[in-house]
Amino acid sequence: MPAFKLGKMVLRSLFKKPATLMYPVIPREWQERTRGHIENQINDCIFCGICQKKCPTNALVVEKAKRSWTIERMQCIQCSCCVEVCPKKCLTNENTYTSPSTEKVVDIYVGAAPEPKPVPKVEPKVEPKVEQPKAEAEVVEEKAD
Repeated sequence: MPAFKLGKMVLRSLFKKPATLMYPVIPREWQERTRGHIENQINDCIFCGICQKKCPTNALVVEKAKRSWTIERMQCIQCSCCVEVCPKKCLTNENTYTSPSTEKVVDIYVGAAPEPKPVPKVEPKVEPKVEQPKAEAEVVEEKAD
């Protein structure tokens, strides 16, 4: 009897599509909700550090003074916690994973220096000159000359 079950399974699999894909030849189609690698739109980032505090694996390092955002790709577990708490929504999950590697991958994003705010020019306040009436004695002396 076991030979019949095995034969039935072999015959069934001969006429079906394979269960696996030929990966390099046929690329995988990612689902919409796939949690892939984290990307940062560094120009929108305010370097608040909330994503660093929320990361369960401490894969993120945010340095506000240097305006840099660093992620260790091999330490990140793609949990999407940092994406959810970002106040500026500059973090996104891409639909691809980090490629396998034997070395640690560390990505460093550096933001541009903030533009200095224009300082409004303050002109000195000039009080309007109000002519005061001259004393009568002065008026008389001026006429005499």
